[in-house]
Amino acid sequence: MAKVLDEASRQAVAEAVRYYRELGIYDLYRREVPEGMSFGQVIEREELAAAGAPATGVSPETTQLELGADDGQVARLLADKPAALRVIRQDIGDCTRCGLCQQRTNIVFGVGDPQARIMFIGEGPGADEDAQGEPFVGRAGQLLNNMIQAMGIRREDVYIANVVKCRPPQNRAPEREESEICGVFLMRQIAIIRPEIIVALGATAAKFLLGVSDSMMNLRGHIYDFHPVLPHTAPERDPNFSTKLVVTYHPAFLLRDPRQKKETWADLQMVMKYLGMPLPRRAGE
Repeated sequence: MAKVLDEASRQAVAEAVRYYRELGIYDLYRREVPEGMSFGQVIEREELAAAGAPATGVSPETTQLELGADDGQVARLLADKPAALRVIRQDIGDCTRCGLCQQRTNIVFGVGDPQARIMFIGEGPGADEDAQGEPFVGRAGQLLNNMIQAMGIRREDVYIANVVKCRPPQNRAPEREESEICGVFLMRQIAIIRPEIIVALGATAAKFLLGVSDSMMNLRGHIYDFHPVLPHTAPERDPNFSTKLVVTYHPAFLLRDPRQKKETWADLQMVMKYLGMPLPRRAGE
């Protein structure tokens, strides 16, 4: 017969189950624990059910996430970043966690190199992105591509995502609750990709990531220390991981006010200098 969990372990399991339920994960894989293991006593299905999770399970290949994982879990996730990102996408599922799901065509997860040094983060998909299921593919996306090429790299060399993964109505800014719900998955993406620097595109992304409310004038021009905020039960959580973050204008704003392109280029040059990338020479140099 299985041993009963002590109170501290039972609370840890209950908290983990609640976290996964909030992410929309209702089926948990239950693995028999090898004899002699000091932690992770076998949890009866009745105990999981009492904690709020159904007893049915899925294969470990489907989620690759287990309760009571050892300290090497983050290292294992980072060993295959594409697979880890697929797990996050599977966890999102056919999301109905907020009202943005009601008018979407596609969930816009993210695109690019999982090993990218630079990660660009916008606020949310527009009409073209919603139709194609890929971030920054419309007019603003074409401008972002030009910005990336001006840095001497390709779109395929970076990773691009948004704070929310469904299009807000009339392209409005995401509401706080929407950002907080969907932002958990963005934080998980950041924790897996581990970019050396993040470029927050626009005030909405900057304020969400930095947790501050300020003007673009004050937010720009700095290199911030950034640590993705995740519940302690998140598989990708690593207290030792931090990266840098720079704020610049959203490409959609630049289409409306091209005068700010010079300032945006200054922000991107700051990113390039931090990464040790060669700066493009001016004509005649």
